[in-house]
Amino acid sequence: MREIAFDTETTGLNPNDGHRLVEIGCVELVNKVETGREFHRYINPDRSMPSEAEAVHGLSLIFLSDKPRFHEVARDFLDFVGDSPLIAHNAHFDFAFLNWELAACGHDPVCLSRMIDTLAMARTRHPGAKHSLDALCTRYGVDRSQRIKHGALLDAQLLSQVYVELSGGRQIGLSLAAVEDALFASEAHVPTAPRPIRTPRPHAPSAEELARHAAFIATLAAPLWAERPLAA
Repeated sequence: MREIAFDTETTGLNPNDGHRLVEIGCVELVNKVETGREFHRYINPDRSMPSEAEAVHGLSLIFLSDKPRFHEVARDFLDFVGDSPLIAHNAHFDFAFLNWELAACGHDPVCLSRMIDTLAMARTRHPGAKHSLDALCTRYGVDRSQRIKHGALLDAQLLSQVYVELSGGRQIGLSLAAVEDALFASEAHVPTAPRPIRTPRPHAPSAEELARHAAFIATLAAPLWAERPLAA
């Protein structure tokens, strides 16, 4: 089964207030195993960047000024995610921005039935605990040492690991068959050349080895098998 863990960064909290996407990152999972395929784009929001938002993700308007607009990356994004379920933390937030941006450039919205919300999963599995992505990484031992600021691709990578844990733990991905299925299902998989068939090495003893063995046995004094022959 193919699923996409994704995250977004924005200029604010609500697209209906004029806020826009500035970054989107996606990680492909097949049978709960990361395949190595990723999608990542920075996006020019065509508006100012509030200082509060920049403090969260560190993306300045100067940095984003030469990046593509959302309508320029929308088709690439849709082609990457296909019809796969989309995993996000506090998914209603990300879906709201994503579908606003898609509608603004003439694309159909992503159906909410495809939404998998790890925040809702965490609240069900760990009631009363902290449910932020940082807290879940700590709970499950996911290394987040590189997460100095929020970043869509990094957060999607962390989220994919947290999602596996919330879904039942890493053991679900330990099967060799599952790993093999994930690699072969990825569009990035390139078949390798067939391995050459080698002639099996001989394992039977040579006549010389048998003679040396017989000579060694003849030197043994009163071996146990001579006193009590082994049963057939």
